[in-house]
Amino acid sequence: MRTPALEDRLAVREKPTGSPVMFQTWSNLLFLHWEIDPGEITKRIPDRLSVDLHKGKTYLGLVPFFMRKVRPRFLPQMPWLSNFLELNVRAYVYDEHGRPGVWFFSLDCDQPIAVELARKFFHLPYRHARMSAAGSIYRCQRKGRDEEAIYDYEGSGTLRTAEPGSLEFFLLERYLLFSESRNGKIHCGQVHHEPYQFTGAKVGEYSTAPIEWGNFAVSGEPISKLYSPGVPVNIHPLRKVK
Repeated sequence: MRTPALEDRLAVREKPTGSPVMFQTWSNLLFLHWEIDPGEITKRIPDRLSVDLHKGKTYLGLVPFFMRKVRPRFLPQMPWLSNFLELNVRAYVYDEHGRPGVWFFSLDCDQPIAVELARKFFHLPYRHARMSAAGSIYRCQRKGRDEEAIYDYEGSGTLRTAEPGSLEFFLLERYLLFSESRNGKIHCGQVHHEPYQFTGAKVGEYSTAPIEWGNFAVSGEPISKLYSPGVPVNIHPLRKVK
């Protein structure tokens, strides 16, 4: 395994060759992160991936947000399908080529068709959920779970972009996702968007329930609370990692 250098982290921000297969807008994102033992991540990811570290530490993230204007490249937006809510639990990894990305442990979503398509075509662990958002309050209740996860959040402060090499850059500037198909093949998908504009998050109520649903344990306040109004995103094809 080749550990990612700063140039690797900057390289994945470049616009990929070829055409995107889908367009989306990610908006009103809350990023909560807790420090976690890297060994807890290592034992839950494929052998071909390694835990990504920032100054010897790694983090587990919880990210509720709004999916907007979702559409395949050759189709228009459809009101009943193009706008929904999503909440993911994620960690940070890299592959054998030193490319940094995200590994998702769960993705709760309130659009049933999107859940099934993402499971089939992107090999991602999407979960059906009942979700809603009103004002600053965001709610998520996964199918089969009694507990409802509630988040009360908004941005607080001047928007800025992450300085390369900073913790914020490590947590936010992620343009690759890795997933594993049923036959054990590792796949990599790439997205392209402008660097996040973000600020500190003013968080009232929050829940660690989605983390606990994945049999992780975190304690104390998040080490990082960030908010972004969002970005338009181009989604590029999923490819096998060679």
